Amino acid sequence: MYPVLFRLPGGHPIYSYGAMLGLSICVGYFVSSALAERHDGFPDKGSGWLYAVTIASAIVGSRVLYIVTNLDRFSGFLSILRFSDGGLVAYGGFLGGFVGGWAYCRAHRLSILAWGDAAVPSMALGLGITRIGCFLYGCDYGQPWRGPWAITFPFESPAYNYQRLEGLLPEHALRSLPVHPSQLYESLVGFLLFGFTMWVWSRRRQRGEVLVAFTMGYGALRFCLELVRGDDQRGGLWGLSTSQFIGIVTFVAAGILWAWLRRKEPERG
Repeated sequence: MYPVLFRLPGGHPIYSYGAMLGLSICVGYFVSSALAERHDGFPDKGSGWLYAVTIASAIVGSRVLYIVTNLDRFSGFLSILRFSDGGLVAYGGFLGGFVGGWAYCRAHRLSILAWGDAAVPSMALGLGITRIGCFLYGCDYGQPWRGPWAITFPFESPAYNYQRLEGLLPEHALRSLPVHPSQLYESLVGFLLFGFTMWVWSRRRQRGEVLVAFTMGYGALRFCLELVRGDDQRGGLWGLSTSQFIGIVTFVAAGILWAWLRRKEPERG
């Protein structure tokens, strides 16, 4: 666990999660811009502002969903603005980014389906990179498990503190109980979805098919990943975690879009 990668002169810390999030944003820009401008007819450099709006909306959306599902963790407006208290929720970022991208595309008469196809591979790649930051920071830990690749987190880590609060740890324990490395599971899911969406891109018949592939793939895989998550920061609804519920809704919505796309005449990719 390396929550702080290094410190700048003066002692200012560079956090592992923030560094990985920043790296994913930079890498995502080059991937989405290349796909949008070279292969989908977007104006030269015109995808830059669209990407910026999408990312800004994604960060806002991820923060809003965290706040809504964790209202008891905030004491006032200033605490909402304090990101050092945690957290961002991936699904809030995906939904916020989609809304922001849709609004920009509508205002500039661009195809949201074309932009979705260009953006989701970078989202998948960013997911793979960012979850490594989660692992280094120690958040989004898994449930207790004694399997062959279970891991333990050190004293005062999020997993340790939660297990201590729940009375799961023995007295004088120095590390958490072994848990699923759920952060690495989701990182692997991100890299796999990146490869899958790029494969779908190379074979697509309609704009929107890559967006559908990512939405349905992530919805199904995230539902399964939630079964081994041990933290409680995503909230719950009707016996499901918030992420599971959103995954079901987006999976169904993407399925409807897929059925509509299959009824259209093939168009240029």
